[in-house]
Amino acid sequence: MADQAEALREIMRQNPQVGKSRTRIITIASGKGGVGKTNLSTNLALAYAKLGKKVILMDADLGLANVNVVLGIIPKYNLYHLIRKQKTMKEIIMDTNYGIQIVAGASGFSKIANLSEDERQNFIKELTELSSADVIIIDTSAGVSNNVLSFIAAADEAIIVTTPEPTAITDAYGIIKIIATEVESMSLGLKLIVNRVKSVTEGKKVAERVINIASQFLNLRVDYLGYVYDDPVVQQSVLKQKPFTVVDPKGKASACVHQIVSRLEKVEYKEGGGIGQFLKRLFGAQG
Repeated sequence: MADQAEALREIMRQNPQVGKSRTRIITIASGKGGVGKTNLSTNLALAYAKLGKKVILMDADLGLANVNVVLGIIPKYNLYHLIRKQKTMKEIIMDTNYGIQIVAGASGFSKIANLSEDERQNFIKELTELSSADVIIIDTSAGVSNNVLSFIAAADEAIIVTTPEPTAITDAYGIIKIIATEVESMSLGLKLIVNRVKSVTEGKKVAERVINIASQFLNLRVDYLGYVYDDPVVQQSVLKQKPFTVVDPKGKASACVHQIVSRLEKVEYKEGGGIGQFLKRLFGAQG
């Protein structure tokens, strides 16, 4: 780990912009699949862009990448090509018609932890190219893996997505419990979004249940960030491969997403070293 830390410091010395970065890094995760995490990540990115932010949406699912599917985009290159040193970050990052840039996930790739030292150092160096962004939203794979925990531990804030379904609530608590036990530093803000709610009351009840259990049994604070209505437009947008905030900008689900971003912007958080600090946490956790 000491060697990795020294390598990171060397990279930061060679990239002065990194140390001055105010990039806000938000990791989005879920205890199980099918809760709408990727769809939510994508629309949160678009809502941030509407505020005039430079946003990069990174698909960190190294098994089944889906961000490009939600956007109806076929990427020529992805993280696999970057990790294997076949392409650079500048070559794989994609502009979109939605005012954001995306880094496509590497379908079929297993673990960052399996990278050779040369591949890992190259990955670190390439990630510093993202430091010009105001916000980086990282969409992780569903469930708990070393990759997911690493991206959660490295972010400024982690958002857990659940739905009112009993299995989703149980799995949301499960991932929060693992974060509490596996992530050494819980200085990051851990937040909860309840997706596909029928009412404001339903969202609040689900959130209170998860938050109270986390507080009582894990001694861990989880903040309720908000809810997203179960809006038929969301499913329609998936079929159209267009973000629901674009398909129906004034719809119930879209309004919820914009409210969540507004709440995030008002939440006070520490402006650390941006990408540099993110990399220290990400790879320090795997040393």
